[in-house]
Amino acid sequence: MVLYRIYQILVMCPVIVVATIITAVLTVAGSALGYGRWWGYYPEIYWARLFCWLNFVSVSVKGQENIDRSTSYVFVANHQGAFDIFSLFGWLGHNFRWMMKESLRKIPFVGWACKAAGQIFVDSSSVAATRHTMEAAERQLRGGMSLAVFPEGARTWDGKMRRFKKGAFRLAVEFNLPVVPVTIDGAFDVMPRFKKLPVPGHISLTIHKPIYPEAGGHDIERLMEQSYADISSSL
Repeated sequence: MVLYRIYQILVMCPVIVVATIITAVLTVAGSALGYGRWWGYYPEIYWARLFCWLNFVSVSVKGQENIDRSTSYVFVANHQGAFDIFSLFGWLGHNFRWMMKESLRKIPFVGWACKAAGQIFVDSSSVAATRHTMEAAERQLRGGMSLAVFPEGARTWDGKMRRFKKGAFRLAVEFNLPVVPVTIDGAFDVMPRFKKLPVPGHISLTIHKPIYPEAGGHDIERLMEQSYADISSSL
């Protein structure tokens, strides 16, 4: 374990910092040239996979046959730890944008790249700010672009799923989009929120079948319950 920590400090961390800066610069530059949809997703796939590989974290995925790359979805996933982000970016297999906290905009390089790529920053400080968030989401949800959200709102402290918040599901109701529950299992063991460095491990992603709106649209309570049940079923 001591040798592994030395490796993380002397090798992994410097490589990740350099890779993050390069990915951010490419994303900002590519987006500035008008190719944000491509540069805001594909470089991040390799960045996320590199992050996992360098930390000896393997990721497996099943259920990719349940989704269509030309269809817009709202992906909702449980939030076990920091590696949830890398797992979804690297292995989901569908172009998407995150709904993320407004405070993440201030992170050097990462925040700049997220803004350039069109990630959705959630600002609920006022009615006008909330409306702006909804408008930004609507602009992105075109031509097969999807959104990914952690409806728990934050990483779990004990590995168990927290209650879901309604924000992500309101978007699905508002835009009449199918919701795809995604189970992330193993990320808590790799790096829970109370640990500063990860350990080697395995993470599995399970992409469940989409929950399509009924004739009259989604029933938000039923939608939340079914999504929660689907995600729980693969934990």
